[in-house]
Amino acid sequence: WHWGGCSDNVEFGRMFTREFVDSSERGRDLRYLTNLHNNEAGRMTVSTEMRQECKCHGMSGSCTVRTCWMRLPSFRTVGDFLKDRFDGASRVVYANKGSNRASHKANPRHLEPENPAHKSPSSMDLVYFEKSPNFCSYSGKTGTLGTSGRMCNSTSPGLDGCELLCCGRGFKTRTETVTERCHCTFHWCCHVSCLNCTSTRTVSTCK
Repeated sequence: WHWGGCSDNVEFGRMFTREFVDSSERGRDLRYLTNLHNNEAGRMTVSTEMRQECKCHGMSGSCTVRTCWMRLPSFRTVGDFLKDRFDGASRVVYANKGSNRASHKANPRHLEPENPAHKSPSSMDLVYFEKSPNFCSYSGKTGTLGTSGRMCNSTSPGLDGCELLCCGRGFKTRTETVTERCHCTFHWCCHVSCLNCTSTRTVSTCK
């Protein structure tokens, strides 16, 4: 195979996003360093996830010659990778310039983990510098409504499950009767007729 076609110009994208995104950052505080680090981690993810694509050439569709090029990952692929790194992000603080961990070679942006037992973040790791608000309880200061009264799925182990959504406070269950339109039929032309179906369902809400 040989290179051909037109590979996606990832270097131009990196240059443009540095000018467009990084230029909006101001100051030299911890927020500034954290945002620059995460911006670069996003760009690194896009670059490293580029994949080779090829097209065959030859008689009757044979693949005697292939033209190949490099293509950017899909938005979904990049999002999935960054979501994984978001879940494993570490909290950082200013590096102590007198320590070995904060040497320019090891940590050029002068960020280090808040927990000394954790390894320094790599160029592709995501970091944060302040804890997330507690979304479990109502807070007028942060504008969070809390999860009390929220409907949840008592059988789900996921994010919609009562165990996670109710933040360990438990949940209550009630049975309710619901009447909905059902068995709808389209009649030419132009009318839809439906029946009313009544069902009983169990609803769980957070305490």
